[in-house]
Amino acid sequence: MLLTGLCAATATAAPEPVRILLPEHRLSAHELAIIVNDMDPLSIRIGAYYQRARDIPENNVLHVAFPPGRPGMSRDEFLPIKASIDARTPPHIQAYAITWTSPWRVECMSVTSAFAFGFDPQLCSSRRCATTRPSPLFRRSTTRPWTEFGIRPSMTVAANTFSAARALIDRGVQSDNSMPAGSAYLVVTGDKARDVRSVHYATLRRLMTSWIETEIVHSPGLQHVSDIMFYFTGTVRVPFLDTLNFLPGAIADHLTSAGGKLTGSGQMSALRWLEAGATGSYGTVVEPCNHLGKFPNPGLLMESYGAGRTLLEAYWQSVQQPGEGIFIGEPLAAPFDGYRLTVRENDLLLTTRTLLPGNYQLSVSEKPVGPYRPAGMIQAQYHQKTFVLPKLDAGYYKLDRATPVGSPASATGRHGAAPGTAKP
Repeated sequence: MLLTGLCAATATAAPEPVRILLPEHRLSAHELAIIVNDMDPLSIRIGAYYQRARDIPENNVLHVAFPPGRPGMSRDEFLPIKASIDARTPPHIQAYAITWTSPWRVECMSVTSAFAFGFDPQLCSSRRCATTRPSPLFRRSTTRPWTEFGIRPSMTVAANTFSAARALIDRGVQSDNSMPAGSAYLVVTGDKARDVRSVHYATLRRLMTSWIETEIVHSPGLQHVSDIMFYFTGTVRVPFLDTLNFLPGAIADHLTSAGGKLTGSGQMSALRWLEAGATGSYGTVVEPCNHLGKFPNPGLLMESYGAGRTLLEAYWQSVQQPGEGIFIGEPLAAPFDGYRLTVRENDLLLTTRTLLPGNYQLSVSEKPVGPYRPAGMIQAQYHQKTFVLPKLDAGYYKLDRATPVGSPASATGRHGAAPGTAKP
């Protein structure tokens, strides 16, 4: 269980604030390690700033040394670096934040996948346009990727200048618990080879509009839009980026062959999204062809991020075959995390997006350490964010996940109470 916050608002005065423990649902700062290249002055500055900004323990900072500024490195150079990192990573670490832009590739793999999996040829195409081995993290909502799967997903805090890195990190921190009222834009450019994700856009819009305004746009690109939370498109280059405003924590990516070539590419680098104000992006570092599995699934990404997961977790859960793709941004950004608990005359109103569909046991106690006694059950449906709890003579509430609901159709409140209402 993770203490995710304190009572944020009350409708009526209460002698003591009411507190609630919600189920653990995301990666925390103490579970993230920072990898710094001591031969790269910019990497050193980014690592130090990120550690302070996210209050990451000193023991979580891991140092390597190799010549910077190249697009890639060989597996022979990478393998001892990875072995050194593995040997020095504390066992509780679940993920990595990498603090350089170049090199962004280890032969056929991205640097983020190479640090996550180790160098593995099965994660690269065996021939042109071949599929690759899938990631065990695809569609998984685990908060313990290393403990459960032996994988530490990675993201690089990519920037060409320290000011750009600082702005990126600050946006991520600013986004936390902000519950932004932004919009999702699914852009169809007319590029048939790169618009392959658009076949699912109509279904995605129908599923997402219950929690975020989602618009399908037929255009080369958005212009003069100020509320962007998600922007997905398929094109070689995205126009009009200088006319856009991305909300803190925003995600944007374009499906094309070389978006993950962060420097020196003839196509638009995914780094341009971050420079334009997005907080996270993705691209492939070698020719992937337009296999959907090698690119983020917008629906899975939006669902995971919108349920309070971190940027790193949400992106990794959305890509089936990430071996050739690089994840960039501020790993711990979590704009949809957190909750609000309102004390009303006869009950409590819990507002949160972090409860997955399923059944939850409500318990209460007079002390934070317990003992807790059962006080009813609540049921969470898909995209539900408000829950009515009984007002009891207790200062501490706790929700523990019981059984999941298999599908939206099965979340029907079959316990005799309206979904989201505790039944004693």
